[in-house]
Amino acid sequence: MKVLKFGGTSVGTPQRIQEVATLVTDGEKKIVVLSAMSKTTNTLIEISDYLYKKNPEGANDVINRLEQTYIRHVEDLYSTREYREQTLDAIRGHFDYIRTFTKDVFTPHEEKVIVSQGELLSTRMMLNLLLERGVNACMIPALDFMRTDENGEPDTAKIKDRLGRLLNELPEADIYITQGFICRNAYGEVDNLKRGGSDYSASLIGAAINADEIQIWTDIDGMHNNDPRVVEKTSPVRSLHFEEAAELAYFGAKILHPTCIQPAKFANIPVRLLNTMEPDAPGTMISNNIDSKRIKAVAAKDNITAIKIKSSRMLLAHGFLRKVFEIFESYRTSIDMICTSEVGVSLSIDDTTHLRAIVDDLKKYGTVTVDRDMCIVCVVGDMDWTHAGFEAKALDAMRDIPTRMISFGGSNYNISFLIRAEDKEKALRSLSKHLFHEE
Repeated sequence: MKVLKFGGTSVGTPQRIQEVATLVTDGEKKIVVLSAMSKTTNTLIEISDYLYKKNPEGANDVINRLEQTYIRHVEDLYSTREYREQTLDAIRGHFDYIRTFTKDVFTPHEEKVIVSQGELLSTRMMLNLLLERGVNACMIPALDFMRTDENGEPDTAKIKDRLGRLLNELPEADIYITQGFICRNAYGEVDNLKRGGSDYSASLIGAAINADEIQIWTDIDGMHNNDPRVVEKTSPVRSLHFEEAAELAYFGAKILHPTCIQPAKFANIPVRLLNTMEPDAPGTMISNNIDSKRIKAVAAKDNITAIKIKSSRMLLAHGFLRKVFEIFESYRTSIDMICTSEVGVSLSIDDTTHLRAIVDDLKKYGTVTVDRDMCIVCVVGDMDWTHAGFEAKALDAMRDIPTRMISFGGSNYNISFLIRAEDKEKALRSLSKHLFHEE
């Protein structure tokens, strides 16, 4: 059985929902994971914001406008009066429930309940459309099986057990519809998976049922070998190792969150990235197979800040790096790149929330300099150091770009360059020319 996930843009309009319904009814048994319709989650967060500010009138105004949008969708989506009325009743029920929160006291937990309505709405609409078409489909509510533990991490044992029981209770169904992103926490409260959202849901579900394949459908034809917004003539990468995909996702490829496919990786289940606008395109296959000795793609991560700590006391001093890292750990700030010398250490971060406090603490150990408006450009592929020449190709492409830091060797799949943000486009184009388009 396969698991298919469709994002918000893939179900963003009645026409798109109809196209997805056609796409999934190919005669194969599957689980379909849906996000909320595009813009819905942001609107539900806006409603919550009004409620936090104790403005129920503003919240109700947004609720009414969003409800009318869904009512119009229903009119366009169904061809029979029976399913049109059923869906309208369900939609009105969801919005009446949201209105019950327009009161004086509003909590973070209640915001999560409101935000969850987006996925509940989209899955109800899809299920009713499939039933109207005569498809043997049923709902398996994510809130009945998707669980996180006390640390907010997925409780894989409970997910597998509860999902297995639900599927065994409904063995005759051809298509199972469920929600992405939403779950219950260890205390039974409505919560969400945060990182990776619906992609994470699909990966967890696929691992739980040992799926044949996980498909993530978006409006992009897989991962491209460079940023198509900056570089002309980019092309989809047809195959990636899980580690290569994670590097690209971490360093700027927005199609995936870096952690969302980890459950699939550990369960050795291939993940295919596909395009709902071009369903026949092959997309990108991510698996544990290594396509050796190849550079696959380039990605860039913006809004990077570089920090350099220089200290003569570092020379031969054990414990220096530990003290530096403990400062970042105390402020819950992760480090992207790091380079060391005998008298200093340079590193980069993308979260500057606590930058001033971090710098103040680092000054206890040396002279600190900060460079803002930086960018990390990474080259990804099978770049094992024993395969001579790959790093030289990347360095040659960057020869005209001032480079603050270079990181190579921490991973067999990545060489990273820290450069000024203003040089990003030039760097991406040069890398594309030298790595992918040289004759």
